[in-house]
Amino acid sequence: MKTFNVSQSIGDIVSIMPKASEVFKTYHIDFCCGGNRPLEEAIKEQGLNKEEVLEKLEEAYNETKKITNQVDFRSLSSGELVDYVVNTHHSYAKKLLPSISELATTILRVHGPSHNYLFKIHKLFHELKAELEQHFIKEEQILFPLIKKYDDEASSDLFDKVKEVIKETEDEHDAAGDILKELRKTTEDYKVPDDGCATFDLTYRQLQDLEGDLFEHIHLENNILFKRFE
Repeated sequence: MKTFNVSQSIGDIVSIMPKASEVFKTYHIDFCCGGNRPLEEAIKEQGLNKEEVLEKLEEAYNETKKITNQVDFRSLSSGELVDYVVNTHHSYAKKLLPSISELATTILRVHGPSHNYLFKIHKLFHELKAELEQHFIKEEQILFPLIKKYDDEASSDLFDKVKEVIKETEDEHDAAGDILKELRKTTEDYKVPDDGCATFDLTYRQLQDLEGDLFEHIHLENNILFKRFE
């Protein structure tokens, strides 16, 4: 009997088995902002082979069963999950953003005249950087303290406040997700041109690292943490 089926939501599958995110990345299936959709919807939209995707998920699940130290994020308290997001994902992105900013500016200056699309990439990335810097402050200074406070002293008023900020946060996640998709499209899936230098290659690799980390980060919030306040 198969562990997963196409009627399950994409986000639920990744919540059950985090390694599923690697499968979904391979097929460009959005598991963070689009995590509420059933898998079948994404498969039909992208013209994918249903049996092939399910088989890849099953293989990933069998590999995961062999690993005993996998973290089940669903079992963490809201406070523990918040701390994990801040210490792992916020921390990583804060280190990566200034590095990518410098790299993107460098390749624009050197390669921009012969690769006009680099102007768009530079603009998109810096829009994303500004969005994320504000977003991290909102989460760390407003949303996450509210969630931790609710853990300690639950009340209907506090619950409503948390839900209100979560709605704003999810909208910001959608905006960041849209920019990431546009970056991937503009870079043609981060394909370095034949005349691209080592800096060009490093810029694209760091952009992909940021994308992967943000997908994991948004998944943990949208599909696990925030669902506790529905």
